[in-house]
Amino acid sequence: MMNKDGFLSLIRDAFDKEIIKKLVFSRPISGEVEKISSRLSSHRGRKLLILEYFLPGNTVSHKNLSSEELCEVLSPLIDGYRQINLLTSMGNAEYKISKSGSPVVLGGDALQRKLSGGELFTVKLEPIDREKSYILSGTEPFLRELGISSSDGRVHDKKQGKFRQINKFLEHIEELYARLPKDGELCIYDLCCGKSYLSFAVYHFLTEIKGRSVYMLGIDLKRDVILWCESLAKKLGYSGMHFEVGDILALSSDRKPDMVISLHACDIATDIVLSTATRLGADIILSTPCCHKYLSKRVDAPELGFVLAYPHLKNKISEILTDALRISYLRSEGYSVTAPELTDPENTPKNTLIRAVKQREASAALLDRLKAEYRRCLEFVLGEGADDYLKEIR
Repeated sequence: MMNKDGFLSLIRDAFDKEIIKKLVFSRPISGEVEKISSRLSSHRGRKLLILEYFLPGNTVSHKNLSSEELCEVLSPLIDGYRQINLLTSMGNAEYKISKSGSPVVLGGDALQRKLSGGELFTVKLEPIDREKSYILSGTEPFLRELGISSSDGRVHDKKQGKFRQINKFLEHIEELYARLPKDGELCIYDLCCGKSYLSFAVYHFLTEIKGRSVYMLGIDLKRDVILWCESLAKKLGYSGMHFEVGDILALSSDRKPDMVISLHACDIATDIVLSTATRLGADIILSTPCCHKYLSKRVDAPELGFVLAYPHLKNKISEILTDALRISYLRSEGYSVTAPELTDPENTPKNTLIRAVKQREASAALLDRLKAEYRRCLEFVLGEGADDYLKEIR
């Protein structure tokens, strides 16, 4: 009877002979990765096994395994799951943990015999760098005006990262679209909008692709940027787009925004965006933080002294703590929050998307508990500086 080492060897053999259709890890013994699905692919002539890690919050991460890395990575993965299914063009095998806790491989010996003799039926390797289908094509007029694509619709090489980032952001809006009002004019705010890449993309998506009427408001402190955005919106005929010069802390509105977006509001400006969005009662908040200087200068957590003693590590952990505090705050305001990667880290290091959706059923008792939890988190990270922080962002 085949054991774990035999099953790993079978996977290796199936990889080498290019017959893997899918390799699926399910029923985790522990950890947050609910499932791993794998497929054969290629990149620049090299054969790869692409692992897709399915994480909580409907997020997915990827890892590409070369021939040299295969056994080293897969061996501990096998130990972490109760069921692994190997699907090939020559037949299937299943590795599972029995009720007694012993590993069992079903169909492994039969599949191994098929691999050892006779004609093999290989699968077609799909290139990892194949052309991806995006929501935007590159031919959209606003992309040309923003300098992302040329007059013939070709995305400039140096703007490929920005193009993918915008498309990924629109994919998140597509996923959340059912949460927006189904009738009437949608109200969207872009706070600290800057050059408003996202404003123009979201406006185009909702009006041209979804066919909705949209009131879009972009706000920023930089007058020259706002004037430029106003001019571009007029040139494009985007009559529902409006821009204002102003401090979002002072923003008041008789109309509750259906969604607030923000791309790379610098440092504590992201905290002000989130505070303003909750104050206005936004149903959906999509915000990608930028730098995290505030906390790195003020973090006061003796328990983390073994990390904070090293400047590079201090900066890294301050970034994580800052976004964790933001998530804790949003939860205390009645939002369900996830923090997936926005796009490939190669495109931009500012890559976390804070994605918050207002929960109607949150009870007063739950919110009180979450507010107390947020306060404890603030005091743990900032010590006596917690109140100073709150005064700056409210």
